[in-house]
Amino acid sequence: MQHHYLLHLSSDPVFKEVLQDAVPRELKKNTNLTLFLYTSIINQQLSAKVGDVIFNRFLALYDGNEPTSQQVLDTPFETLKAIGLSKSKTDYIKNVAQFDVDHGLQYEKLHEMTDDEVSRLVTSIKGIGIWSAQNLLMFGLGREDVFSADDLIIQNTMAALFGLDKSDKKKFKEDMHKLSAQWSPYRTYACLHLWQWNSKK
Repeated sequence: MQHHYLLHLSSDPVFKEVLQDAVPRELKKNTNLTLFLYTSIINQQLSAKVGDVIFNRFLALYDGNEPTSQQVLDTPFETLKAIGLSKSKTDYIKNVAQFDVDHGLQYEKLHEMTDDEVSRLVTSIKGIGIWSAQNLLMFGLGREDVFSADDLIIQNTMAALFGLDKSDKKKFKEDMHKLSAQWSPYRTYACLHLWQWNSKK
């Protein structure tokens, strides 16, 4: 089946090369947004393998079930830290749980919001940056037009593919955004394929 975004992205000659022999991608939603953010915090600066181990230990604290925010708040700080989390990551997980209790991070609520509104909301939580917010938009809410300009792999891959100069950070970001504009409204898929292309190199 010809995926809806492939034709659009292929109109960029360089991206057409990226898409050669690429496996078409689907976007899946992950409706437990607090759990998504916990996972994002746990995985920061860790290999996928180590992140998975710690995440499974996290779930084991709740008998393998997805915890409610109140359960996370009721879990002693030292208990969370003991599964292999740093003090700051433990703080950040508690912050997400507290924010959900106070303001709500339900899928139904965020689903109704624009990308910018979601980003502003979740980055107001200490420990959640723009990179995590973009991941939430892509893989939590299934938004098709998110460009992860702060992702290091996206930056390096675009520099290599499009010959962008990274020495001037501000100009480099502007060049990335200018290039990615032509991939709209399917920039999430563009990012998926840039990550895929990089993993093959």
